[in-house]
Parts: sequence; C-alpha cells; structure tokens
Amino acid sequence: MRVVSLVPSLTEAVAATGPELLVGATDWCEHPADLDVIRVRGTKNPDLAAVAALRPDVVLANEEENREPDLAALRAEGIEVLVTEIRTLPQAFTELERALVAGCGLPRPGWLDDAADAWREADRAFDAAAIVPIWRRPWMVLGRDTFAGDLLLRLGVRNVWADHPERYPRIDLDRLRAAGADLVALPDEPYAFGAADGPEAFPDLPAALLSGRHLTWYGPSLTEAPAVLTAALARAVPPAAGPSPAP
Repeated sequence: MRVVSLVPSLTEAVAATGPELLVGATDWCEHPADLDVIRVRGTKNPDLAAVAALRPDVVLANEEENREPDLAALRAEGIEVLVTEIRTLPQAFTELERALVAGCGLPRPGWLDDAADAWREADRAFDAAAIVPIWRRPWMVLGRDTFAGDLLLRLGVRNVWADHPERYPRIDLDRLRAAGADLVALPDEPYAFGAADGPEAFPDLPAALLSGRHLTWYGPSLTEAPAVLTAALARAVPPAAGPSPAP
C-alpha cells in the first residue's frame, strides 16, 4: 500500500500504525516529528500533481479539512480517496478504524482501544460553561456539532455557542464577553492562542490554555487527551464536587 494523507490527525494515526505505508503528507503534518515523506503543501491547497505523482493506492482526507474540488480532481485521475467525517468521539473511533483497517489494510491498532478505554474512564470532572475561540481578527468560536465541543462536554464543559446554527460562527467580542460563560477555553490551534495572546481579551473570565492537538486531533493523541485537557481546565476552574463518568 502507498498512502498519502491530507489530514495531520490521520497522518499521525497511520504513522503510529503502519509508517511504512506513508509516502506523502501535508506541510502541516507535524507528528511524528521525524516523519520523512514527500510534502504536498497544505490541507486547503494540496499540490494535486505531486499527490498523483506519488501513485497512492489511497488518499486519506476529511470533509472539514479538505476541499471537495481538490478531492474530486484526484478521483478524476483514478485515485481512490477515503473521506472521513468526524464530529463526535464515537465517530472518531469508527472513522479511524475505517481509514486504517478498511482503507489502508492495517490491523486494528492497540492505541485505538487504549484511547477508547481512556475516554470511557474519563470523569465528567467539571460543571462549567465556556467560550471556545478558534480565531481572532475576526473572533470565531466553536458552534454546533463539533468534535472539540463533544470532547469538552464529556469532561463537563458546555460550549456556550453549541446551539448556534453555524459550526464556527463569527461573534463580536462584546457578545462573547456578555455570553455568561464561566471561563474562556483557548486552544493553541488553529489560532496560536497563548498566555500573552487571548486571555487579555476576557479580563473577567478565567482562561484555560488548551493543547489544540489534544482538543481537535483524532488519532493517538486521544489516548492522553482526557488527562491533558482535564489538567489544563483545572488550572482555570475548580473541578465540580463528586465527578461522574463522562457520557
């Protein structure tokens, strides 16, 4: 098998399971750090000629990360494209197995079972409502039906904008500040929020600085994500009394 991945999460998943299969990946595929494959530009602007030149048996993509015209162009060249759709944790486990086992011909990886166990045992440790920005200039936040929102909810953190009709709405800063949240959760990707860039916009709210990889990636990072996210959230808001199992 020859696999090109156009999604950083899926690149890491294949690299952790069958690294010999990977022949191409995007410039944004940073895990594992020593990944040595041909780079085919970004998720939104892949070099289609370079992908085709790698003669892949399958190209791994995602309906949110990648543009349909690019995927259609690859299919027109006779290339098989496997497109994942991942908006909840159960979907992540199902789609990862489909991509790795059905798509790449690999055995079901042990880390996938470890990740399922980690989330099954995770506590719903908090009882808090959060604003979750993903960009600024303009401000954009998590809205409805997002993978990151599902992970946070399983830890007891409700997304204030979860009922918004858009998945990633633009909300002006005054409305964000007036939303009645208990905290602002600031992941370091896609926008690189950090201690000096983000919390100052919400002076009346505690800020939780979150690892974007553990909040938004679906792959081996899911194994440690419950512990990593819980620790980061606990530095901003106290856990609720008497934690209960996550849904």
